[in-house]
Amino acid sequence: MIDEANGGSALPERGVPAERVLDEVRGLRAGDRPTHGGRLFAYVYDPAVPGLDELAAAAHAASAHVNGLDPTAFPSLLAMENALVGAAGRLLGGGPGGTAPDVVGSVTSGGTESLILAVKAARDAHPEIAAPRIVVPSSGHAAFAKAAHYLRVALDVVPVSAETLRPDPAEMAAAIRPETVLVACSAPSYAHGVVDPVGEIAAAAAGVEVRCHVDACFGGWTLPYLRRLGTPVPAFDFAVPGVTSISVDLHKYAYAPKGVSVLLHRDPALRAPQYFAYADWPGYTMVNPTIASTRSGGPIAAAYATLRHLGDDGYLRLASLTRDAVAGLATAVRAVDGLRLMAEPESTVVCFTSTDPDLDLFVLVDELAGRGWHTQPQLSYADLPASVHLTVTASVAPRVAEFGPDLAAAVTAARAAGPVELPAELRALAGTLTADTLTPDLVAGLAAGLGLDGGVPGRMAVVNTLLDAAPPALRERLLVEFVGLLQRPSW
Repeated sequence: MIDEANGGSALPERGVPAERVLDEVRGLRAGDRPTHGGRLFAYVYDPAVPGLDELAAAAHAASAHVNGLDPTAFPSLLAMENALVGAAGRLLGGGPGGTAPDVVGSVTSGGTESLILAVKAARDAHPEIAAPRIVVPSSGHAAFAKAAHYLRVALDVVPVSAETLRPDPAEMAAAIRPETVLVACSAPSYAHGVVDPVGEIAAAAAGVEVRCHVDACFGGWTLPYLRRLGTPVPAFDFAVPGVTSISVDLHKYAYAPKGVSVLLHRDPALRAPQYFAYADWPGYTMVNPTIASTRSGGPIAAAYATLRHLGDDGYLRLASLTRDAVAGLATAVRAVDGLRLMAEPESTVVCFTSTDPDLDLFVLVDELAGRGWHTQPQLSYADLPASVHLTVTASVAPRVAEFGPDLAAAVTAARAAGPVELPAELRALAGTLTADTLTPDLVAGLAAGLGLDGGVPGRMAVVNTLLDAAPPALRERLLVEFVGLLQRPSW
């Protein structure tokens, strides 16, 4: 906890001894979800490798004050970045002996930045197009929408099939216009863990000379290893003609600390418009491959140390553990009456929904959390039902045998509790209120009714039920307002 006796502020009147500060941080961290132990199925990636955290922390500390702004001043950072790009490129079909020998890339802060830069590179490659557009499946990561919003690029969304959870390549092709600068697909999609038909989509894009980006942030580091283990993984990388760029996050299944991602381009000419350069001022000439100018070398060094320590054989072993954990969790879901897998797992995701109207998934999520399993609820969208998402990592493998009985018990408890019944006035508001008519007073009333005015509630089923009943635009506004209530300065 924060030491209230000394001001309770990040800037106390008198400095606080180091060990007391660390105690405060540990106390605050005690309220977080567990980042290790194989019971958190979202947000963090844990390989359960002894000593890896300590190695990464030491490497991070050694380079934390190195600045990626100028690679000529800090050649150590340049060398590590080039090594990370080379490793990702080789894994995804580039480099010597690959189908894309001239692959180049950049290290970014995460998947969102990688996707924004992929869109920027595609947009800036066509300055003659006044109103550029990108084509993205509805299952594409929300970061594409963020990129479109930030970069003033129109977003053309193609729906995915409720059966396959993938876009129809013909519909993707039909969505391409003369103003389209980029077509995107996922390997796999985050929500459901299925790989889009990359070959057909890339061919359609190449046929009209449009770039095709594969968002492999989530699966780019595991799919090649799963393929080597015998899992039937469709072609998705630079082996596919027409794929012009790929993003892969190292802080996911490369198990590096946050936040490190790699954006790869098939050749240097494709990467060139990703850079920002500016010399029309009296200071230093700015040239950046990423959104940030100043970048700490800490995350890059930590990623470098992680890859070097685990090695190719280590990642193959971790992929094998993860594959077996996925199979075990999927079997546990199949064994429970009233649950259905959204798709047969083909990557590192188990995603399921309810087929029983008396089994409320949002109540089930709370019941699982009460048993120590922290899952990720996903709201209904178009003709896709609400679902529960499990991101599976190697650390889950030893826990699989525990999950099945706890899942069955949680389902029994959720059925006994029954579905969440929103108060009539709340359900009416969700059905009639629009984002632009949401007033501060209404937000305050909703927050109080949902228990959000005093912080994050212990159970979230009522909040998720309200959001699920609202259309996407209202969901967005409600979430902005609710999170805004939580993010207040400590004076």
